[in-house]
Amino acid sequence: MPTSNNYRIQVVGTSGSGKTTLARDLAKRLGIQHLELDSLHHQADWTPLPENDFKSRVAKFAAQSNWVVDGNYSVVREELNPRITHLIWLDYPRWFVMWRLLRRTLWRAVSRKQLWNGNRESAKNMFSRDAELNVLLWSWTTHARNRLRYERLFEALPDVAKIRIGSPLQVNRLLSEFAN
Repeated sequence: MPTSNNYRIQVVGTSGSGKTTLARDLAKRLGIQHLELDSLHHQADWTPLPENDFKSRVAKFAAQSNWVVDGNYSVVREELNPRITHLIWLDYPRWFVMWRLLRRTLWRAVSRKQLWNGNRESAKNMFSRDAELNVLLWSWTTHARNRLRYERLFEALPDVAKIRIGSPLQVNRLLSEFAN
């Protein structure tokens, strides 16, 4: 669904929906920069980047003419919304997201894969009752709320091309439409 030569694309969706994978693939196909907001927000030892620094770095990235960003941080809406040309929402059913997220989380915990700034997911966090520590619990409890949030975001950006994706097949179609 490309509509221009300038692409400032944001990919949103609940945790574990595949935002980063899609954003990375789009950026590669289009030959433009990609920013994963989690990689900026989560500093060493999962310490959040101070809000003013976070906003400033996102604003600097968003000032470029072409980019793809993925993430759901409402604190940077003012930096992103005026610049977005395309908003892609990965709106998968909760059961599908949970299946994907469980696989990803187990693999990351077992492999000890380093994420951003030295951070790693811990297997013990999968059993925590604190949603801030347990990404599975976070995704489960925020799924419905995020769905409402993204419906409102779609309505709030009338001049942005909006793409709502409900299946991996639709992702493949979208990627083929953005092929060079």
